Amino acid sequence: MKSQLTTLCYIEKDGCYLMLHRTTKKNDINHDKWIGVGGHFEKGESPEDCLRREVMEETGLTLGSFRFRGIVTFVSDDAPAEYMCLYTAENVSGETIDCDEGTLEWVPLEKIDTLELWEGDRVFLRLLRENEPFFSLKLVYKNGTLVEKVLNGSRL
Repeated sequence: MKSQLTTLCYIEKDGCYLMLHRTTKKNDINHDKWIGVGGHFEKGESPEDCLRREVMEETGLTLGSFRFRGIVTFVSDDAPAEYMCLYTAENVSGETIDCDEGTLEWVPLEKIDTLELWEGDRVFLRLLRENEPFFSLKLVYKNGTLVEKVLNGSRL
């Protein structure tokens, strides 16, 4: 069973985020969605270890500096809760590689909202844009529909 702990990173460069269009995995809950890069913790990893490894595996890029922006708790139907460490980064080196989970694309920040995103992702992407200080966000889904949003203990 995969860890219920994950990381997600939005890498920014020249007014764009590096987005992953998830198109290739079978039975992928994120199929056809656009997301940042990241994934599940492996045994013994810290959030930063997981972040660096996942960014390298999915993009070929090496993170320089990055910023821990918040914790996102996903609750969905009968599945165990997932706890995601959310990061942003601006300092990367290397060249992007082909990703076996979909297509990587630098998307202008003003066009992110036009993409096929999870509704909850729109919430934390707005918080990132507004430079919200470190936050805790709980997102509750029922049958794939966002039914509850709680920011720092208060319903939105």
